Amino acid sequence: MLPLRTEMETRHTPLANFGLLCVNVLVFLWFDLFVTEQGLGIKDKYFVLHGDWPRLFEFFTYQFAHADAWHLVGNMLFLWVFGGPVNAKLGDILYLLFYITGGMFAGLVFTWQSPLDLIGASGAISAVTTAYLVLFPRSRVTVLFITLITVPALWLIVFKIILWDNLLAPGLHGAGQIAHQAHLAGYGYGFVAATLMLLSKTVARDQYDMLALLKRWNQRRQFAAAMSNPEAQARAKYGQVAQATPAKHLRDPLAEQKTDLRAELSGLLEQQKIDEALTQYEKLVGIDAEQCLPADQQLSIARGFFDSNRLAQAAQAFEKFLSRYTHHSDANEVRLLLGIINIRDLKQTETGVGYLEQAIQRATSDTRRALAQQWLDHARQTPSRPT
Repeated sequence: MLPLRTEMETRHTPLANFGLLCVNVLVFLWFDLFVTEQGLGIKDKYFVLHGDWPRLFEFFTYQFAHADAWHLVGNMLFLWVFGGPVNAKLGDILYLLFYITGGMFAGLVFTWQSPLDLIGASGAISAVTTAYLVLFPRSRVTVLFITLITVPALWLIVFKIILWDNLLAPGLHGAGQIAHQAHLAGYGYGFVAATLMLLSKTVARDQYDMLALLKRWNQRRQFAAAMSNPEAQARAKYGQVAQATPAKHLRDPLAEQKTDLRAELSGLLEQQKIDEALTQYEKLVGIDAEQCLPADQQLSIARGFFDSNRLAQAAQAFEKFLSRYTHHSDANEVRLLLGIINIRDLKQTETGVGYLEQAIQRATSDTRRALAQQWLDHARQTPSRPT
């Protein structure tokens, strides 16, 4: 079951991943095709991680040499499929650091457990594979399995690649010359490192990453537990007055309609049916203009309008989020985006300047502060649009 491509489209060219692919191939060609006795000696001395007595530089160099052509092709296929989207998400420098440290960690665990020698990029690529899982858990992967089929990335990586290939199959058929300890160490490193990068916001969060999925699962669990109480069901349907006089409370069709729309909106967002969710949201605010969804849902709606180029609606949804969730962790990103939308698209320069000034005052990133300042200078002084 060979992965061939993912459904993730990269918005930025993954230059670091291309560079790693080229280096791996060039090292293989140099040592294994244009081979001399002296060349083999250099490879064995400097590009092999010696488990009995490893030298420090070997934890780096062993990642770029391979045992044979099939070893190279297999590793490069996985790097090509999963590395590009991860590189585009992390950026070139962070991706390179992540890749190299993942390979070094895998080599360290391997030498701790085994005196054998180790060669190849498998540990680093294993880290890239689970980083892909953390960043894009709901994506799908096209694989070759008799014919071309598309399977969920979560199923492929967790059950096929990690569980079957590296835990169950070696016990049944023997490990052969495959360094499963290095693979598993790489998988663990990639999962933990990518999760920490999301938690620390070193990497931009979105509503589709692993943390977002876990958060929505926990919200559903809490909601189900709360709604198992009949009194909670009555309050959700009739309001607070249900606590005292549910039998005497008259039904409010408008309130019920808003409750139903909010519940339907939550389900549509959970299923990532953004277009349908946008339609229902417009119905909801058409009934009650003051309606605001939970923070993550309101952001998803605003981003949905923005992605579909409905910028006036996006600005309204973002402003509603900002007015309700002033101290949210994403609030300053929203201020920056509102500033740009108002200046660039809606031609509301004064409003945009106000948001940009707030974004500069509260910025925690030099990059974001510089971008806000660039648009602020454009709005005040220059006729040309900043890039």
